Amino acid sequence: MTGALDHHPVGQDAGIRIAFDRNFLTVPVNAIVPLKTLPDGARESRAFSQVLSSVRAIGLVEAPVVVAGDAGSGVYFLLDGHLRIEVLKELGITEVECLIATDDDTYTYNKRVNRIPPIQEHRMIARAMQRGVSSADIADALNLQVQSVLRRSRLLQGISAEAAEMLKNTPCSMKIFDILRQMSSVRQIEAADFMIGQNNFSVMFARALLAATPEGQLVATKKGRGNGAPTPSSQQIARMERELAALQTQVKSVEETYGIDTLHLTVARGYVAKLLANGRVTRWLANHRLEYLSEFQRIAEIDSIAPMVDSSEGRAPQGE
Repeated sequence: MTGALDHHPVGQDAGIRIAFDRNFLTVPVNAIVPLKTLPDGARESRAFSQVLSSVRAIGLVEAPVVVAGDAGSGVYFLLDGHLRIEVLKELGITEVECLIATDDDTYTYNKRVNRIPPIQEHRMIARAMQRGVSSADIADALNLQVQSVLRRSRLLQGISAEAAEMLKNTPCSMKIFDILRQMSSVRQIEAADFMIGQNNFSVMFARALLAATPEGQLVATKKGRGNGAPTPSSQQIARMERELAALQTQVKSVEETYGIDTLHLTVARGYVAKLLANGRVTRWLANHRLEYLSEFQRIAEIDSIAPMVDSSEGRAPQGE
């Protein structure tokens, strides 16, 4: 690790700037001052209980990030890890190893966090179980029911390897995979492509794809007793499939032409506004084509054809 953090010169006067000290520092918990207060109800939240269970089961995994206060004060300001520090206080732990930052930047850390997609979570749980960790221990660490851990470990059973690869970094819920299991492998890949193309990973959209799936691409399931939900007729399924295919085609067409169409409309609006600025043109329209004049005026008064994009797009909001 130390070698990876060494100063590597890029040029004579340039180099990689290290954002943290190379070594961890053990800091008293009561010497750490949070830079923001936790929202109401944070201690009763699921995230707090999960961190609490994890620390109890396996200890603190990710070190809090602090920045040193004034020299000799012994005070450290907390940049990242507010829930973790509250958990340590709850458990009566008095000292913690911290990562010491060189910049007082409280906006960087959460902005760089990538939430674990369900497939990645499944693979982590499956790998831990393969190494001998019991489902009960994993459930204690994650503050989950044992049945929930087992369900996550079986997430990809009946799922095509190609579909799983396509969806591995998407926020698909476990219910999505329950729906995909009812489709054949080929249809699973098509459904995954539809969801990615539409950027829609909702359960409702997945159910719509299932309803539009031809009977020949469905996996045979055992029929249960009792009155279940009515099954769409073959005509309804065929109609939904045609409508879904037509919608997909329309969306792709709009995506391809949206930018150039917006440019053309903006230029046309500017041209109409320039024409109306000419008094002779306006008087002629008022005398001969009054209906055109009113429509042209409405077009010229449009503020913008599409929402304006702020030059600071992509930055994290600073007022949160």
